[in-house]
Amino acid sequence: MRVYIVGTGNMAGGIATRALAGGHTVRLVGTDPAKADALAKALAERVAGADVGPAVPDAVGSADVVVLAVPFDAAREVVAEYADRLVGKTVVDISNPVDFATFDSLTVPADSSAAQQLAKAAAPGTHVVKAFNTTFAGALVAGEVGGLPLDVFIAGDNEAARNQVAELAASGGLNPVIVGGLRHARELEGIQLLHMALQTRPEGHGWMSALKIVPP
Repeated sequence: MRVYIVGTGNMAGGIATRALAGGHTVRLVGTDPAKADALAKALAERVAGADVGPAVPDAVGSADVVVLAVPFDAAREVVAEYADRLVGKTVVDISNPVDFATFDSLTVPADSSAAQQLAKAAAPGTHVVKAFNTTFAGALVAGEVGGLPLDVFIAGDNEAARNQVAELAASGGLNPVIVGGLRHARELEGIQLLHMALQTRPEGHGWMSALKIVPP
């Protein structure tokens, strides 16, 4: 699978690590080409045999999956900029529209979510999928927490796109959990708001904890 990641921060690095561990090709793009190059080099050292590098112009056209590993506001800009180039693509929104000053609320309307807002803004035929928003970057690099593989909760209206993201997660050693349509992105963003807020407490887990469904 050819994975195109928009972003060069910690989450981009974590998701790229799992994609490369699964044997996929990764291309990176960000606002600073030097950062994309530096991250690509770091990933090549982290994962043996990794096929990773900065994206060449228009590389998004050959991508199977486009991951928006950027904050919500930046993701909206990317969707607008790429527009028709995302038609037919699986586009993964990892953002959490959180009030980072207080960690007590989401910044999107109560009847919506970041993923649904992006789907509305995208060109018709773009398959937006919510995933990876409940995972922290350090845990993604490790691939597990407490000896258990990370759960990746997946919501989307297009079944093929959901399954494609599930395959990407599973191939990298993670446990995909498809929760249903994109309307469930609101719940995923809400539960991660709580998860993030817990990290800010004195007894927090250093942004290395994970949300997991444990069967009986």
